[in-house]
Amino acid sequence: HNPTFEDGKRCVLRRHLGNKQQTMVYAEDGGEATVINTPTADEQRRRYCISDEEVLTLAGYGIVTEQHYSEQRGGACPMDIEWARDGIDGRLYLVQARPETVASRKPRNRLERFTLTGGGQPLATGRAIGSAVASGTLRMIDSAEQLANLKPGDVLLAESTSPDWGPAMRRAAAMVTVHGGRTCHAAIVAREFGIPAIVGIGESVNRLSDGERVTVSCAEGDRGRVYAGDVPFEVTTTELGDLRKPRTGMMINLGSPEQAFQLSALPCDGVGLARMEFIITEYIKAHPMALLYPERVDEEGERAQILDLIAGYEDGAAFFIEKLSEGIGTIAAAFYPRPVIVRMSDFKTNEYASLIGGSHFEAQEENPMIGFRGASRYTHEAYADGFALECAAAVRAREDMGLTNIKLMIPFCRRVDEARRVLEAMAGHGLRRGEHDLAIYVMCEIPNNVILIDAFSELFDGISIGSNDLTQLTLGVDRDSEIVAFDFDERDPGVMEMLRLAIEGAHRNGIPAGICGQAPSDYPEVAEYLVRLGIDSISLNPDALLGTIERVVAIEDGLER
Repeated sequence: HNPTFEDGKRCVLRRHLGNKQQTMVYAEDGGEATVINTPTADEQRRRYCISDEEVLTLAGYGIVTEQHYSEQRGGACPMDIEWARDGIDGRLYLVQARPETVASRKPRNRLERFTLTGGGQPLATGRAIGSAVASGTLRMIDSAEQLANLKPGDVLLAESTSPDWGPAMRRAAAMVTVHGGRTCHAAIVAREFGIPAIVGIGESVNRLSDGERVTVSCAEGDRGRVYAGDVPFEVTTTELGDLRKPRTGMMINLGSPEQAFQLSALPCDGVGLARMEFIITEYIKAHPMALLYPERVDEEGERAQILDLIAGYEDGAAFFIEKLSEGIGTIAAAFYPRPVIVRMSDFKTNEYASLIGGSHFEAQEENPMIGFRGASRYTHEAYADGFALECAAAVRAREDMGLTNIKLMIPFCRRVDEARRVLEAMAGHGLRRGEHDLAIYVMCEIPNNVILIDAFSELFDGISIGSNDLTQLTLGVDRDSEIVAFDFDERDPGVMEMLRLAIEGAHRNGIPAGICGQAPSDYPEVAEYLVRLGIDSISLNPDALLGTIERVVAIEDGLER
Protein backbone atom coordinates (compact mmCIF):
# COMPACT_ATOMS: atom_id res chain seq x y z
CA HIS A 1 0.00 0.00 0.00
CA ASN A 2 1.91 3.00 -1.32
CA PRO A 3 0.93 5.70 1.24
CA THR A 4 1.75 3.60 4.31
CA PHE A 5 4.81 2.04 2.63
CA GLU A 6 6.26 5.50 2.13
CA ASP A 7 5.49 6.29 5.79
CA GLY A 8 7.71 3.38 6.81
CA LYS A 9 5.01 0.76 7.43
CA ARG A 10 6.62 -2.06 5.46
CA CYS A 11 4.10 -4.90 5.60
CA VAL A 12 2.69 -7.21 2.92
CA LEU A 13 -0.98 -6.39 2.58
CA ARG A 14 -2.18 -9.69 1.17
CA ARG A 15 -0.78 -12.90 -0.29
CA HIS A 16 -2.09 -15.92 -2.19
CA LEU A 17 -0.41 -19.33 -2.39
CA GLY A 18 -0.77 -20.61 -5.95
CA ASN A 19 -0.88 -24.28 -6.98
CA LYS A 20 2.39 -24.18 -8.94
CA GLN A 21 1.80 -27.57 -10.56
CA GLN A 22 4.74 -27.24 -12.97
CA THR A 23 8.21 -25.69 -12.82
CA MET A 24 10.05 -24.40 -15.88
CA VAL A 25 13.78 -25.20 -15.68
CA TYR A 26 16.84 -24.94 -17.89
CA ALA A 27 17.92 -28.10 -19.63
CA GLU A 28 20.45 -29.04 -22.27
CA ASP A 29 19.40 -30.81 -25.44
CA GLY A 30 22.39 -31.88 -27.51
CA GLY A 31 24.49 -29.08 -26.11
CA GLU A 32 21.84 -26.42 -26.74
CA ALA A 33 20.21 -24.59 -23.85
CA THR A 34 16.44 -24.98 -23.66
CA VAL A 35 13.69 -25.09 -21.06
CA ILE A 36 11.40 -27.91 -20.00
CA ASN A 37 8.45 -28.18 -17.62
CA THR A 38 8.70 -30.58 -14.71
CA PRO A 39 6.25 -31.45 -11.91
CA THR A 40 6.71 -29.18 -8.90
CA ALA A 41 7.81 -30.91 -5.71
CA ASP A 42 5.25 -30.86 -2.89
CA GLU A 43 7.62 -28.94 -0.61
CA GLN A 44 7.96 -26.17 -3.20
CA ARG A 45 4.23 -26.04 -3.87
CA ARG A 46 3.64 -25.30 -0.18
CA ARG A 47 6.10 -22.36 -0.29
CA TYR A 48 5.53 -18.87 -1.63
CA CYS A 49 7.61 -18.13 -4.73
CA ILE A 50 9.19 -15.06 -3.17
CA SER A 51 9.68 -13.87 0.39
CA ASP A 52 8.01 -10.92 2.11
CA GLU A 53 11.34 -9.08 1.97
CA GLU A 54 11.45 -9.54 -1.81
CA VAL A 55 7.85 -8.39 -2.15
CA LEU A 56 8.73 -5.17 -0.32
CA THR A 57 11.82 -4.70 -2.49
CA LEU A 58 9.66 -4.97 -5.60
CA ALA A 59 7.15 -2.55 -4.06
CA GLY A 60 9.95 -0.05 -3.70
CA TYR A 61 10.96 -0.59 -7.34
CA GLY A 62 7.36 -0.01 -8.44
CA ILE A 63 6.92 3.19 -6.45
CA VAL A 64 10.22 4.69 -7.63
CA THR A 65 9.46 3.75 -11.25
CA GLU A 66 6.00 5.31 -11.16
CA GLN A 67 7.30 8.47 -9.51
CA HIS A 68 10.03 8.82 -12.15
CA TYR A 69 7.69 8.53 -15.14
CA SER A 70 5.02 10.67 -13.49
CA GLU A 71 7.60 13.44 -13.12
CA GLN A 72 8.77 12.96 -16.71
CA ARG A 73 5.23 13.17 -18.10
CA GLY A 74 3.96 15.87 -15.79
CA GLY A 75 1.11 13.80 -14.35
CA ALA A 76 0.17 10.48 -12.81
CA CYS A 77 1.54 7.60 -14.87
CA PRO A 78 0.69 4.11 -13.55
CA MET A 79 3.39 1.69 -14.69
CA ASP A 80 3.47 -1.95 -15.75
CA ILE A 81 6.83 -3.42 -14.68
CA GLU A 82 8.48 -6.76 -15.35
CA TRP A 83 11.13 -8.18 -13.09
CA ALA A 84 13.28 -11.26 -12.60
CA ARG A 85 15.37 -12.87 -9.89
CA ASP A 86 18.77 -13.91 -11.18
CA GLY A 87 19.50 -17.60 -10.73
CA ILE A 88 23.19 -16.96 -9.98
CA ASP A 89 23.42 -13.93 -7.73
CA GLY A 90 19.84 -14.19 -6.37
CA ARG A 91 19.19 -10.46 -6.81
CA LEU A 92 15.98 -8.91 -8.13
CA TYR A 93 16.25 -7.01 -11.42
CA LEU A 94 13.82 -4.65 -13.12
CA VAL A 95 13.85 -5.72 -16.77
CA GLN A 96 11.07 -3.63 -18.33
CA ALA A 97 8.76 -0.73 -17.50
CA ARG A 98 5.98 0.76 -19.60
CA PRO A 99 2.77 2.70 -18.96
CA GLU A 100 -0.07 0.50 -17.70
CA THR A 101 -2.91 0.54 -20.25
CA VAL A 102 -5.71 -1.68 -18.91
CA ALA A 103 -6.83 -1.16 -15.31
CA SER A 104 -5.84 2.50 -15.11
CA ARG A 105 -7.84 3.37 -18.23
CA LYS A 106 -11.08 1.69 -17.25
CA PRO A 107 -13.92 4.22 -16.94
CA ARG A 108 -14.84 4.91 -13.32
CA ASN A 109 -17.88 6.36 -11.59
CA ARG A 110 -20.58 5.04 -13.90
CA LEU A 111 -24.12 4.04 -13.00
CA GLU A 112 -25.66 1.07 -14.82
CA ARG A 113 -29.42 0.66 -15.13
CA PHE A 114 -31.02 -2.53 -16.51
CA THR A 115 -34.24 -2.64 -18.55
CA LEU A 116 -35.95 -5.71 -20.03
CA THR A 117 -36.83 -5.35 -23.71
CA GLY A 118 -38.65 -8.68 -23.83
CA GLY A 119 -40.70 -10.65 -21.35
CA GLY A 120 -43.21 -13.40 -20.91
CA GLN A 121 -44.92 -15.20 -18.08
CA PRO A 122 -42.46 -15.65 -15.18
CA LEU A 123 -41.73 -19.16 -13.99
CA ALA A 124 -41.07 -17.99 -10.43
CA THR A 125 -41.20 -14.80 -8.40
CA GLY A 126 -39.70 -13.68 -5.11
CA ARG A 127 -38.02 -10.77 -3.38
CA ALA A 128 -35.62 -8.93 -5.71
CA ILE A 129 -32.10 -8.23 -4.46
CA GLY A 130 -30.25 -5.61 -6.48
CA SER A 131 -31.46 -4.10 -9.74
CA ALA A 132 -29.57 -6.06 -12.43
CA VAL A 133 -30.59 -8.69 -14.98
CA ALA A 134 -28.66 -11.83 -15.92
CA SER A 135 -29.21 -14.94 -18.03
CA GLY A 136 -27.62 -18.34 -17.59
CA THR A 137 -28.07 -22.07 -17.16
CA LEU A 138 -29.91 -23.02 -13.98
CA ARG A 139 -27.94 -25.26 -11.57
CA MET A 140 -29.80 -26.77 -8.62
CA ILE A 141 -27.41 -27.02 -5.66
CA ASP A 142 -28.38 -29.02 -2.57
CA SER A 143 -25.04 -29.16 -0.75
CA ALA A 144 -21.55 -27.68 -0.72
CA GLU A 145 -20.25 -30.79 -2.49
CA GLN A 146 -22.38 -29.99 -5.54
CA LEU A 147 -20.86 -26.53 -5.96
CA ALA A 148 -18.22 -28.09 -8.22
CA ASN A 149 -21.02 -28.38 -10.83
CA LEU A 150 -21.54 -24.60 -10.81
CA LYS A 151 -19.77 -23.11 -13.82
CA PRO A 152 -19.00 -19.41 -14.36
CA GLY A 153 -22.13 -17.70 -15.66
CA ASP A 154 -24.59 -20.28 -14.27
CA VAL A 155 -27.62 -19.30 -12.22
CA LEU A 156 -27.40 -20.86 -8.76
CA LEU A 157 -30.67 -22.33 -7.42
CA ALA A 158 -30.79 -23.58 -3.82
CA GLU A 159 -33.16 -24.04 -0.91
CA SER A 160 -30.93 -21.53 0.91
CA THR A 161 -27.23 -20.71 1.03
CA SER A 162 -24.72 -20.85 3.86
CA PRO A 163 -21.50 -18.94 4.67
CA ASP A 164 -19.20 -21.76 3.54
CA TRP A 165 -20.57 -21.44 -0.03
CA GLY A 166 -19.08 -17.96 -0.44
CA PRO A 167 -16.14 -18.57 -2.81
CA ALA A 168 -18.18 -20.68 -5.24
CA MET A 169 -21.04 -18.20 -5.28
CA ARG A 170 -18.77 -15.71 -7.03
CA ARG A 171 -19.03 -17.82 -10.17
CA ALA A 172 -22.79 -17.38 -10.41
CA ALA A 173 -24.34 -14.88 -12.81
CA ALA A 174 -27.37 -14.74 -10.51
CA MET A 175 -28.87 -16.57 -7.53
CA VAL A 176 -32.34 -17.89 -6.73
CA THR A 177 -33.35 -19.35 -3.36
CA VAL A 178 -36.52 -21.09 -2.23
CA HIS A 179 -36.35 -19.61 1.27
CA GLY A 180 -35.11 -16.33 2.71
CA GLY A 181 -35.84 -12.62 2.84
CA ARG A 182 -34.05 -9.33 2.27
CA THR A 183 -31.53 -9.99 5.03
CA CYS A 184 -30.78 -13.69 4.44
CA HIS A 185 -27.27 -14.92 3.62
CA ALA A 186 -27.90 -15.18 -0.14
CA ALA A 187 -29.26 -11.62 -0.24
CA ILE A 188 -26.27 -10.19 1.63
CA VAL A 189 -23.75 -12.03 -0.55
CA ALA A 190 -25.55 -11.04 -3.77
CA ARG A 191 -25.41 -7.38 -2.78
CA GLU A 192 -21.73 -7.72 -1.88
CA PHE A 193 -20.85 -9.33 -5.23
CA GLY A 194 -23.13 -7.07 -7.25
CA ILE A 195 -25.12 -9.91 -8.83
CA PRO A 196 -28.93 -10.14 -9.05
CA ALA A 197 -30.71 -12.53 -6.71
CA ILE A 198 -34.28 -13.56 -6.06
CA VAL A 199 -35.00 -14.98 -2.62
CA GLY A 200 -38.05 -16.71 -1.18
CA ILE A 201 -39.61 -18.09 -4.39
CA GLY A 202 -41.38 -20.80 -2.37
CA GLU A 203 -43.44 -23.44 -4.18
CA SER A 204 -42.74 -21.90 -7.59
CA VAL A 205 -39.40 -23.72 -7.47
CA ASN A 206 -41.33 -26.71 -8.82
CA ARG A 207 -41.64 -24.90 -12.16
CA LEU A 208 -37.84 -24.69 -12.53
CA SER A 209 -35.66 -27.46 -13.95
CA ASP A 210 -31.96 -28.07 -13.57
CA GLY A 211 -30.06 -27.31 -16.76
CA GLU A 212 -32.63 -25.00 -18.39
CA ARG A 213 -31.76 -21.51 -19.60
CA VAL A 214 -33.38 -18.73 -17.55
CA THR A 215 -33.25 -14.96 -17.15
CA VAL A 216 -33.22 -13.53 -13.63
CA SER A 217 -34.65 -10.00 -13.51
CA CYS A 218 -34.39 -7.70 -10.50
CA ALA A 219 -35.04 -4.61 -12.61
CA GLU A 220 -38.83 -4.53 -12.17
CA GLY A 221 -39.26 -3.30 -8.61
CA ASP A 222 -39.46 -5.24 -5.34
CA ARG A 223 -40.58 -8.47 -7.03
CA GLY A 224 -37.90 -10.40 -8.84
CA ARG A 225 -38.88 -12.69 -11.71
CA VAL A 226 -37.34 -15.78 -13.26
CA TYR A 227 -38.18 -16.06 -16.96
CA ALA A 228 -37.67 -19.02 -19.27
CA GLY A 229 -34.88 -18.64 -21.82
CA ASP A 230 -32.72 -15.64 -22.66
CA VAL A 231 -34.91 -12.57 -22.36
CA PRO A 232 -33.30 -9.54 -24.07
CA PHE A 233 -32.44 -6.54 -21.92
CA GLU A 234 -30.63 -3.22 -22.20
CA VAL A 235 -28.05 -1.64 -19.91
CA THR A 236 -27.98 2.16 -19.70
CA THR A 237 -24.75 3.64 -18.36
CA THR A 238 -24.75 7.06 -16.69
CA GLU A 239 -21.58 9.08 -16.17
CA LEU A 240 -21.28 10.25 -12.58
CA GLY A 241 -18.94 13.17 -13.03
CA ASP A 242 -21.76 15.59 -12.25
CA LEU A 243 -23.18 13.60 -9.33
CA ARG A 244 -23.72 15.97 -6.42
CA LYS A 245 -22.38 15.05 -3.02
CA PRO A 246 -24.95 15.21 -0.21
CA ARG A 247 -24.20 16.69 3.21
CA THR A 248 -25.16 13.37 4.78
CA GLY A 249 -22.25 10.93 4.74
CA MET A 250 -22.78 8.11 2.23
CA MET A 251 -20.90 4.88 2.95
CA ILE A 252 -21.05 1.27 1.81
CA ASN A 253 -21.33 -2.13 3.49
CA LEU A 254 -18.60 -4.57 2.49
CA GLY A 255 -17.26 -7.96 3.49
CA SER A 256 -15.27 -9.27 0.54
CA PRO A 257 -11.66 -8.00 0.28
CA GLU A 258 -11.54 -9.12 -3.36
CA GLN A 259 -14.06 -6.45 -4.31
CA ALA A 260 -12.59 -3.69 -2.17
CA PHE A 261 -10.38 -1.94 -4.73
CA GLN A 262 -13.08 -2.08 -7.42
CA LEU A 263 -15.74 -0.67 -5.11
CA SER A 264 -13.44 2.00 -3.70
CA ALA A 265 -13.99 3.92 -6.96
CA LEU A 266 -17.60 4.56 -5.94
CA PRO A 267 -18.32 8.11 -4.73
CA CYS A 268 -18.69 7.15 -1.08
CA ASP A 269 -17.24 8.46 2.18
CA GLY A 270 -15.84 5.11 3.31
CA VAL A 271 -17.04 1.76 4.61
CA GLY A 272 -19.73 1.97 7.27
CA LEU A 273 -19.78 -1.78 7.86
CA ALA A 274 -16.96 -4.20 7.05
CA ARG A 275 -18.19 -7.64 8.07
CA MET A 276 -15.42 -9.64 9.74
CA GLU A 277 -17.35 -12.91 9.52
CA PHE A 278 -17.23 -12.84 5.71
CA ILE A 279 -13.44 -12.80 5.84
CA ILE A 280 -13.39 -15.65 8.36
CA THR A 281 -15.70 -17.77 6.20
CA GLU A 282 -13.92 -17.22 2.90
CA TYR A 283 -10.26 -16.99 3.83
CA ILE A 284 -9.89 -18.76 7.18
CA LYS A 285 -12.67 -21.34 6.93
CA ALA A 286 -12.03 -22.84 10.37
CA HIS A 287 -13.46 -21.99 13.78
CA PRO A 288 -11.00 -19.79 15.75
CA MET A 289 -11.11 -22.09 18.77
CA ALA A 290 -10.48 -25.13 16.57
CA LEU A 291 -7.37 -23.43 15.20
CA LEU A 292 -6.17 -22.73 18.74
CA TYR A 293 -7.05 -26.18 20.08
CA PRO A 294 -7.07 -28.69 17.20
CA GLU A 295 -6.60 -31.51 19.70
CA ARG A 296 -10.18 -30.90 20.88
CA VAL A 297 -11.55 -31.68 17.40
CA ASP A 298 -12.56 -35.33 17.61
CA GLU A 299 -13.36 -35.88 13.95
CA GLU A 300 -10.19 -36.93 12.12
CA GLY A 301 -11.18 -35.46 8.77
CA GLU A 302 -11.78 -32.02 10.23
CA ARG A 303 -8.59 -32.15 12.27
CA ALA A 304 -6.66 -33.02 9.10
CA GLN A 305 -8.27 -30.05 7.31
CA ILE A 306 -7.14 -27.74 10.11
CA LEU A 307 -3.58 -29.03 10.04
CA ASP A 308 -3.53 -28.58 6.27
CA LEU A 309 -4.76 -24.98 6.57
CA ILE A 310 -2.07 -23.99 9.05
CA ALA A 311 0.79 -25.81 7.30
CA GLY A 312 3.66 -23.36 6.93
CA TYR A 313 2.52 -21.26 9.90
CA GLU A 314 3.88 -21.36 13.43
CA ASP A 315 0.45 -22.43 14.69
CA GLY A 316 -3.26 -21.90 14.19
CA ALA A 317 -3.17 -18.54 15.96
CA ALA A 318 -0.54 -17.16 13.56
CA PHE A 319 -2.61 -18.40 10.60
CA PHE A 320 -5.81 -16.74 11.88
CA ILE A 321 -4.16 -13.42 12.74
CA GLU A 322 -2.37 -13.14 9.41
CA LYS A 323 -5.35 -14.09 7.26
CA LEU A 324 -7.85 -11.90 9.11
CA SER A 325 -5.52 -8.89 9.24
CA GLU A 326 -4.85 -9.24 5.52
CA GLY A 327 -8.58 -9.26 4.77
CA ILE A 328 -9.25 -6.25 6.99
CA GLY A 329 -6.12 -4.52 5.70
CA THR A 330 -7.07 -4.98 2.05
CA ILE A 331 -10.42 -3.26 2.61
CA ALA A 332 -8.85 -0.47 4.66
CA ALA A 333 -6.08 0.10 2.10
CA ALA A 334 -8.55 0.25 -0.78
CA PHE A 335 -10.50 3.08 0.85
CA TYR A 336 -7.57 4.80 2.60
CA PRO A 337 -7.68 7.41 4.09
CA ARG A 338 -11.48 7.22 4.22
CA PRO A 339 -12.75 5.53 7.41
CA VAL A 340 -13.45 1.80 7.43
CA ILE A 341 -15.60 0.61 10.34
CA VAL A 342 -14.81 -3.05 10.99
CA ARG A 343 -17.44 -4.95 12.95
CA MET A 344 -16.01 -7.62 15.23
CA SER A 345 -17.40 -11.10 14.52
CA ASP A 346 -21.16 -11.53 14.69
CA PHE A 347 -21.71 -15.17 13.77
CA LYS A 348 -24.61 -16.98 15.40
CA THR A 349 -23.85 -20.35 17.00
CA ASN A 350 -25.25 -22.31 14.05
CA GLU A 351 -23.03 -20.30 11.68
CA TYR A 352 -19.95 -20.79 13.84
CA ALA A 353 -20.74 -24.51 13.97
CA SER A 354 -20.64 -24.69 10.16
CA LEU A 355 -16.97 -23.66 10.15
CA ILE A 356 -14.33 -26.41 10.12
CA GLY A 357 -14.15 -27.82 13.64
CA GLY A 358 -16.91 -25.50 14.78
CA SER A 359 -19.39 -28.13 15.93
CA HIS A 360 -16.96 -29.16 18.68
CA PHE A 361 -17.07 -25.69 20.27
CA GLU A 362 -20.65 -24.52 19.75
CA ALA A 363 -23.84 -25.32 21.65
CA GLN A 364 -27.09 -26.01 19.83
CA GLU A 365 -29.59 -23.21 20.39
CA GLU A 366 -33.30 -23.10 19.66
CA ASN A 367 -33.08 -19.49 18.47
CA PRO A 368 -29.49 -18.52 17.61
CA MET A 369 -30.64 -15.11 16.36
CA ILE A 370 -31.07 -13.96 19.97
CA GLY A 371 -28.60 -16.37 21.52
CA PHE A 372 -24.84 -16.55 22.05
CA ARG A 373 -23.70 -13.92 19.57
CA GLY A 374 -21.85 -10.63 19.39
CA ALA A 375 -20.52 -8.99 22.55
CA SER A 376 -21.71 -11.77 24.85
CA ARG A 377 -19.10 -14.10 23.34
CA TYR A 378 -16.08 -11.86 23.66
CA THR A 379 -15.38 -12.23 27.37
CA HIS A 380 -17.07 -15.61 27.83
CA GLU A 381 -14.76 -18.52 28.58
CA ALA A 382 -16.15 -20.40 25.59
CA TYR A 383 -14.83 -17.81 23.13
CA ALA A 384 -12.55 -15.28 24.91
CA ASP A 385 -9.42 -16.84 23.36
CA GLY A 386 -10.98 -16.54 19.91
CA PHE A 387 -11.80 -12.88 20.52
CA ALA A 388 -8.17 -12.29 21.52
CA LEU A 389 -7.20 -13.47 18.02
CA GLU A 390 -9.65 -11.03 16.42
CA CYS A 391 -8.11 -8.20 18.44
CA ALA A 392 -4.58 -9.27 17.50
CA ALA A 393 -5.55 -9.15 13.82
CA ALA A 394 -6.97 -5.64 14.26
CA VAL A 395 -3.77 -4.51 16.00
CA ARG A 396 -1.65 -5.90 13.14
CA ALA A 397 -3.78 -4.15 10.49
CA ARG A 398 -3.75 -0.81 12.31
CA GLU A 399 -0.20 -0.73 13.65
CA ASP A 400 2.00 -3.02 11.53
CA MET A 401 0.26 -2.10 8.27
CA GLY A 402 -0.30 1.49 9.38
CA LEU A 403 -3.98 1.50 8.41
CA THR A 404 -5.22 3.79 11.17
CA ASN A 405 -8.36 4.59 9.17
CA ILE A 406 -9.74 1.36 10.66
CA LYS A 407 -12.37 1.91 13.34
CA LEU A 408 -13.83 -1.01 15.28
CA MET A 409 -17.44 -1.76 16.14
CA ILE A 410 -19.04 -4.03 18.73
CA PRO A 411 -22.22 -5.85 17.62
CA PHE A 412 -25.20 -7.04 19.63
CA CYS A 413 -24.10 -5.46 22.91
CA ARG A 414 -27.05 -6.08 25.20
CA ARG A 415 -26.07 -4.35 28.45
CA VAL A 416 -23.90 -1.47 29.65
CA ASP A 417 -21.91 -3.74 31.98
CA GLU A 418 -21.25 -6.05 29.06
CA ALA A 419 -19.93 -3.08 27.08
CA ARG A 420 -17.52 -2.21 29.87
CA ARG A 421 -16.21 -5.78 30.04
CA VAL A 422 -15.63 -5.92 26.29
CA LEU A 423 -13.82 -2.57 26.21
CA GLU A 424 -11.64 -3.65 29.12
CA ALA A 425 -10.76 -6.88 27.31
CA MET A 426 -9.96 -4.98 24.11
CA ALA A 427 -7.68 -2.60 26.01
CA GLY A 428 -5.89 -5.63 27.44
CA HIS A 429 -5.35 -6.88 23.89
CA GLY A 430 -3.82 -3.59 22.74
CA LEU A 431 -6.97 -1.84 21.50
CA ARG A 432 -7.66 1.03 23.88
CA ARG A 433 -10.04 3.81 22.85
CA GLY A 434 -8.17 6.96 21.87
CA GLU A 435 -4.73 5.36 21.61
CA HIS A 436 -3.28 5.73 18.10
CA ASP A 437 -6.54 7.51 17.16
CA LEU A 438 -8.58 4.33 17.71
CA ALA A 439 -12.34 4.89 17.71
CA ILE A 440 -14.68 2.13 18.88
CA TYR A 441 -18.33 2.21 17.84
CA VAL A 442 -21.27 0.12 19.03
CA MET A 443 -24.10 -1.29 16.97
CA CYS A 444 -27.42 0.16 18.07
CA GLU A 445 -29.69 -2.77 17.28
CA ILE A 446 -31.29 -3.78 20.58
CA PRO A 447 -34.08 -1.74 22.21
CA ASN A 448 -31.91 -1.50 25.34
CA ASN A 449 -29.26 0.32 23.29
CA VAL A 450 -31.88 2.97 22.54
CA ILE A 451 -33.40 3.13 26.01
CA LEU A 452 -29.94 3.51 27.60
CA ILE A 453 -28.43 5.56 24.77
CA ASP A 454 -26.92 8.07 27.22
CA ALA A 455 -25.02 5.36 29.09
CA PHE A 456 -23.82 3.63 25.92
CA SER A 457 -22.75 7.00 24.46
CA GLU A 458 -20.38 7.54 27.39
CA LEU A 459 -18.49 4.35 26.50
CA PHE A 460 -18.31 4.53 22.70
CA ASP A 461 -17.20 6.98 20.02
CA GLY A 462 -20.26 6.53 17.81
CA ILE A 463 -23.27 4.35 17.07
CA SER A 464 -24.35 2.56 13.94
CA ILE A 465 -28.00 1.58 13.84
CA GLY A 466 -28.55 -1.98 12.66
CA SER A 467 -32.08 -1.61 11.37
CA ASN A 468 -32.50 -5.32 10.61
CA ASP A 469 -32.06 -6.49 14.20
CA LEU A 470 -33.62 -3.38 15.68
CA THR A 471 -36.78 -4.03 13.65
CA GLN A 472 -36.73 -7.72 14.62
CA LEU A 473 -36.45 -7.00 18.32
CA THR A 474 -38.82 -4.03 18.38
CA LEU A 475 -41.58 -5.92 16.59
CA GLY A 476 -40.73 -9.36 17.97
CA VAL A 477 -40.40 -10.75 14.43
CA ASP A 478 -37.87 -13.47 13.66
CA ARG A 479 -36.34 -12.09 10.47
CA ASP A 480 -35.36 -15.59 9.38
CA SER A 481 -38.97 -16.83 9.47
CA GLU A 482 -40.90 -16.81 6.21
CA ILE A 483 -44.18 -17.32 8.01
CA VAL A 484 -44.10 -13.94 9.76
CA ALA A 485 -42.04 -12.10 7.13
CA PHE A 486 -45.07 -9.96 6.28
CA ASP A 487 -44.77 -8.35 9.73
CA PHE A 488 -41.10 -7.36 9.27
CA ASP A 489 -41.33 -3.70 8.28
CA GLU A 490 -38.79 -1.01 9.16
CA ARG A 491 -41.46 1.60 8.44
CA ASP A 492 -43.55 0.58 11.46
CA PRO A 493 -44.18 3.64 13.69
CA GLY A 494 -42.54 1.87 16.64
CA VAL A 495 -39.35 1.23 14.68
CA MET A 496 -39.32 4.78 13.34
CA GLU A 497 -39.59 6.09 16.90
CA MET A 498 -36.63 3.90 17.91
CA LEU A 499 -34.61 5.45 15.08
CA ARG A 500 -35.50 8.94 16.28
CA LEU A 501 -34.59 8.25 19.90
CA ALA A 502 -31.26 6.67 18.92
CA ILE A 503 -30.16 9.52 16.64
CA GLU A 504 -31.27 12.28 18.99
CA GLY A 505 -29.67 10.49 21.93
CA ALA A 506 -26.32 10.11 20.17
CA HIS A 507 -26.31 13.78 19.15
CA ARG A 508 -27.31 14.82 22.67
CA ASN A 509 -24.11 13.13 23.83
CA GLY A 510 -21.92 14.56 21.08
CA ILE A 511 -21.22 11.36 19.13
CA PRO A 512 -22.09 10.55 15.51
CA ALA A 513 -25.02 8.33 14.55
CA GLY A 514 -25.09 6.27 11.37
CA ILE A 515 -27.18 3.43 9.99
CA CYS A 516 -26.00 0.31 8.17
CA GLY A 517 -29.31 -1.41 7.45
CA GLN A 518 -31.11 -1.81 4.14
CA ALA A 519 -34.17 0.31 4.94
CA PRO A 520 -32.93 3.69 3.56
CA SER A 521 -32.24 2.21 0.13
CA ASP A 522 -35.47 0.21 -0.03
CA TYR A 523 -37.85 2.85 1.27
CA PRO A 524 -37.55 6.52 0.23
CA GLU A 525 -39.70 7.57 3.19
CA VAL A 526 -37.22 6.03 5.65
CA ALA A 527 -34.31 7.81 3.95
CA GLU A 528 -36.17 11.12 4.16
CA TYR A 529 -37.02 10.53 7.82
CA LEU A 530 -33.37 9.82 8.68
CA VAL A 531 -32.09 12.87 6.79
CA ARG A 532 -34.66 15.08 8.52
CA LEU A 533 -33.41 13.76 11.86
CA GLY A 534 -29.88 14.77 10.87
CA ILE A 535 -28.32 11.33 10.73
CA ASP A 536 -24.57 11.64 10.16
CA SER A 537 -24.13 8.77 7.70
CA ILE A 538 -26.04 6.12 5.79
CA SER A 539 -24.19 2.93 4.88
CA LEU A 540 -25.65 0.84 2.07
CA ASN A 541 -24.86 -2.17 -0.02
CA PRO A 542 -22.90 -1.05 -3.10
CA ASP A 543 -25.72 -1.69 -5.57
CA ALA A 544 -27.97 0.81 -3.78
CA LEU A 545 -25.42 3.59 -3.21
CA LEU A 546 -25.77 5.73 -6.32
CA GLY A 547 -29.55 5.76 -6.43
CA THR A 548 -29.72 6.63 -2.73
CA ILE A 549 -27.21 9.47 -3.17
CA GLU A 550 -29.52 11.04 -5.76
CA ARG A 551 -32.47 10.55 -3.42
CA VAL A 552 -30.68 12.08 -0.40
CA VAL A 553 -29.56 15.12 -2.42
CA ALA A 554 -33.18 15.71 -3.46
CA ILE A 555 -34.34 15.36 0.16
CA GLU A 556 -31.71 17.82 1.40
CA ASP A 557 -32.70 20.28 -1.34
CA GLY A 558 -36.34 20.00 -0.21
CA LEU A 559 -35.39 20.66 3.41
CA GLU A 560 -33.53 23.83 2.40
CA ARG A 561 -36.62 25.12 0.61
